[in-house]
Amino acid sequence: MGTPVAYATLGGESAPAAHSAATVRGKAFIETRLFFGTERPDGGPEVTDRQFLAFVDREVTPSFPDGLTIQEGRGQWRDSHGVIERERSYELILLYPASEARLRDPRIERIREAYEKAYAQDSVARLEEPIRADF
Repeated sequence: MGTPVAYATLGGESAPAAHSAATVRGKAFIETRLFFGTERPDGGPEVTDRQFLAFVDREVTPSFPDGLTIQEGRGQWRDSHGVIERERSYELILLYPASEARLRDPRIERIREAYEKAYAQDSVARLEEPIRADF
């Protein structure tokens, strides 16, 4: 004897076909997130909002004029002595076509290096993920 099968519908509608359950939207993009700390390891003054936005205008916007997102946050990390450091931070989100990844990579690295040098930072973290985006 076979296993019983039951189907239920609400409002008299028939169940949707499996092939129409999910529609993939958008085009292949890369999402790059950069994480910028604001405290200086040498004890100098914290990077201000004005300084960070001027940095974005000077170093980021020329390479990514089509748009970007900046979010403020708080971050923490363990320093070389094992101490947990906490600081105000910025997350910069860049979206660009996956086909431009090779072209964009050196530009992103220059942004990271410029911030590390300008504000005496140990590093700027980078996270990348392939995504689909539709504008």
